[in-house]
Amino acid sequence: MNPLLSKILVDIARKKLEKKQVNTPVTKKQIEPLVKVFEVEISHAIKEYIFIAIGVFSAGFGLKGFLLPNSFIDGGATGISLLLENITSLKLGFLLIIVNLPFIILASKTIGNKFALRSIVAITFLALVVHFVNYPTITDDKLLIAVFGGFFLGLGIGMSMRGGSVIDGTEVLAIYLGRKLSLTIGDVLLLINILIFSIGAYVLSIETALYAILTYLSAAKTVDFVVDGVEEYVGVTIISNMHKELKLMLTQKLGRACTIYAGKGGYGSSGESYDKDIIYTVVTRLELARLQTEIDKIDKNAFVIMGVVKDLKGGMIKKKPLKDQH
Repeated sequence: MNPLLSKILVDIARKKLEKKQVNTPVTKKQIEPLVKVFEVEISHAIKEYIFIAIGVFSAGFGLKGFLLPNSFIDGGATGISLLLENITSLKLGFLLIIVNLPFIILASKTIGNKFALRSIVAITFLALVVHFVNYPTITDDKLLIAVFGGFFLGLGIGMSMRGGSVIDGTEVLAIYLGRKLSLTIGDVLLLINILIFSIGAYVLSIETALYAILTYLSAAKTVDFVVDGVEEYVGVTIISNMHKELKLMLTQKLGRACTIYAGKGGYGSSGESYDKDIIYTVVTRLELARLQTEIDKIDKNAFVIMGVVKDLKGGMIKKKPLKDQH
């Protein structure tokens, strides 16, 4: 890391520790772990905001280069905004913020304040891009508009999710209703989009609604590819020499339950083994970026295995989001 930035982080860490221990001098040994935490948070934040920026410009291209000039709609909050843009005199950038706002408020309660704040930044950025950036109109072929408009919009949604935010808030609603009604996110999203497409067929035309379904399927498949699965849960297995610290982070800091397996590690030609605890936990994919940040703070070399969980039953995962950090 840049020496100037490292010095700034050391000064910040020292001041933070001095506030906590007024009568005790702060040592270098105390400062180093805190600086490490700051470095991880900054590096992850930069990476995540790069993902969000790529996602926003991609979604903007899908909207203004394909869908908007040809009066096409999509599913989700973006589809609602496009539908309203077609039947009112309001600008799409303004509608994107207004339509997504209730979902972001819900996200602050369902997932966390930091996720909600990041999503507000992403959606506002998208609204500004849609309003001010002049993308060229690529084609007037309806099939190409539906497929590639959906592709670029899905790429934008997926990249934003990789950055730990959303630019289409209906997925937050789907997670919330899934916890309340014991439905999968896919079921809830399907019901929401059936309603949007039905209104589109009535207000615009059946042909427009059919093309909207094609746009939605193209976007959904692209999101699948970018975020590696649309399922709401990810099983995370963590193998690390710092398993005790990782277990405390999960249970105390994030408020997430975990399962500990007693395992043995092996290495070398002799196959020498040693005892090691293996940690397994389950999070929603929208919480995954935050979990990875917390793991890196403790052990950057931890061996982490992530696998899609189709659905689950029991436990607190559907009712209890990750705790906010303080």
